[in-house]
Parts: sequence; C-alpha cells; structure tokens
Amino acid sequence: MTRIARLLKPLDEFLRVETVSGLVLLAAAAIALALANSGWHAGYERLLDVPRLPEGLSLHFLVNEILMAVFFLVVGLEIRREMHDGALSTPAQAALPLVAAAGGIIAPAIIYVLLADETVRDGWAIPTATDIAFAVGVLALLGRRVNPALRVLLLAIAIADDIAAVLIIAFFYAEGIAPGGVALAAAGVVAGVIAHRAGLNAWVACLATGAVIWYGFLLAGIHPALAGVAAGLLVPMRPRSPDDQPPAAQLESALHPWVAFGVMPLFALANAGVRFEGLDLASTVAQGLAGGIALGLFIGKPLGIVIAVWLAVRSKLCRLPEGVAPAGIVVIGCLAGIGFTMSIFISALAFEESPLLAVAKFGVLAGSVTAAVAGLLLGRLLLHPALD
Repeated sequence: MTRIARLLKPLDEFLRVETVSGLVLLAAAAIALALANSGWHAGYERLLDVPRLPEGLSLHFLVNEILMAVFFLVVGLEIRREMHDGALSTPAQAALPLVAAAGGIIAPAIIYVLLADETVRDGWAIPTATDIAFAVGVLALLGRRVNPALRVLLLAIAIADDIAAVLIIAFFYAEGIAPGGVALAAAGVVAGVIAHRAGLNAWVACLATGAVIWYGFLLAGIHPALAGVAAGLLVPMRPRSPDDQPPAAQLESALHPWVAFGVMPLFALANAGVRFEGLDLASTVAQGLAGGIALGLFIGKPLGIVIAVWLAVRSKLCRLPEGVAPAGIVVIGCLAGIGFTMSIFISALAFEESPLLAVAKFGVLAGSVTAAVAGLLLGRLLLHPALD
C-alpha cells in the first residue's frame, strides 16, 4: 500500500461511517421524541434520571459524562489526523476551513444575542455547533452532485468547528476552575506524553491517562467528557514502522464505528426526547431562546460561512479548492447548520435542569431539521451531477 493510500484510507472509512451513522442518529432522535410524547414518557424519564448504577450514578450521567468522553476521544483523534496530514495540516490548507468555521460561529452567536433575552445569554454558543455525522449524511444524499473536494471541505469546517466548540465549553461553561483538578489533569497529560514516547501500547496509554485526565477535569469543574479530546491529541500519528498504520489512525478506525453507531445514538435517545405537551413557548423569553437557536443554526450558520469565505477569497487570503464553486459553499453552509449532538450537549451545560432546557432542545431540533432540508433542496437546485 502506497503512502498516499495509507493517508486516504482513514478518511475514506471516516466518511463512509459518518454517512450511515447520520441515518442511525436520525432514527434514534425520532425514537426519543416518540417515547417522550407517548404514554410511556414517565417510564422513559425515570429510566434516564433515577440512580440505577453503582454510587448512585444515573444513566444520564453515564451517557453524558462518561460515554461522551469516548465521543470526544474520537473528536481528538480526528483533529490529530487533520492537523498532521489532512485539511488542517498546513496554514494554506487550514485557512479556508478555519475562516469558514469562524464565520459560522460568529454569525449565529450574534443572531442569538440579538433575539434572546439577557437572562438566557448563557446559551449563545448553542447555535454555533455542527454535527458532522448528520451533515455528512445529508450531503451523501445528494450523490453524484457532490464533488469529493466539497465533501472534504465540509468535513474540515466541521472539525474546525469542533475545535472551537471544545474551547468554548472549556472556557465558558466551566464551573469555577479548581487548581487541584487542573494539576491532576496536567499530570495525566504529562504521563500520556511519556507513555506514548516510550512506545507503550496505544490503547493502554490512551485509556489509562484519559481516565486520569477525566477525573482531573471532573474535580476542576471542567466538563469531564472533554478529557477525551486531550487524550486523543496525545496519540502519535507517526507509525512505529513503515508498514504499520499510525497509532492514532488505528484507534480512530477501531473506535469510530462504536461511537457512530453506539455512543451517539445513545446520546440522542437520552437527550433528544423533548416533550411537546407542556412545552411553554408563550413567554417572550422562551420565544427568544428557541428563535435565537433555530435562526442561528438555519440562517446564521450559512450566512456566516458564505460571507467569511467570500471575504477571504476576495481578499486573496485563501482560494476555493479545485472543483468547488460558490454554490457548493452555500450548500455546505446550510448543512453546517445541523447542530444536533454538540448543540444539545451545550444546551445541557447552559441550562442544566432548568425548564428552559426543553425549549433550547426544541430550538436545536427545529433549526437542525430546517437546515438539513434547506441544504438538501439547495443541493438539488444548485449542484449538478458529475458527467461520466
């Protein structure tokens, strides 16, 4: 296998898994909504919130705090891959996705702040996120209309968006940083660097040091699931021999299907169940919250991405990839407005047990569905099938 083939194989596998997992994620979200609005809703809610695990941990905690750490581990490995030999590996390659991601974060946040009441301003980051699985899955429905370079650009923008989301969660949604926890997490990072450089088995080094970092983040008041990103970034990208796959690529290839078809659907089942009966959208606060999130995703994301890319290309800061037309930027801008997983995750951090959490989730669902439909329709109108 040539070096180029080895580099492209993880990306091909990633896109193939994401395409199918988007449909599985959609099914899980639909099941959660159906359960929450059926006669079984009380049992569904008790199952999630009643302590049933050792130490009184609820299933909600298991999914959102522990299993999502594995999700973020894969995010960290994705970032590691793209920064080493992918779309973020050089300043020239990274310029366009980073600029696009910045525009797709700033514009939705502005729309949210303009529409939302000042009492719910903590939710400003909710419409800034992109769900890679859903976005890539919907793009795949456009088939031969999609140039491969456009698919890679969407993936790069989504990963740059993930980097921003991780930083936002760490700096804006931490519950007061405790120095002791930070010190323990730092010790875990140092131990991880030493273990990987010493050639310790990548699985053992990643899971052991990741567990230390996770507990350090928990003690520090930083959301512990983010420990997965730190652990993933430590895994080496250089193979131990010319014929081997890099350790980071091995871990990503092994974990990605479990996350795509296990962790993310479980997260959707546990968090997407918005009960419409009793959902209060009558108040101006609720309307501003739901509207700010939905319009931030549906309008703010594509608007921010398109304007940022136009300015960057116009100023010659960067250029569009070969085969990618301005119409394609409009389409992936819409699809980047599918926030779902990360947006719901941030909603839970911003509003926790508040009644407004259901309103925020409703806004996420409304904005994400609208963005997906708009992206699909515009793709069929603006993109043309490739000629044989």
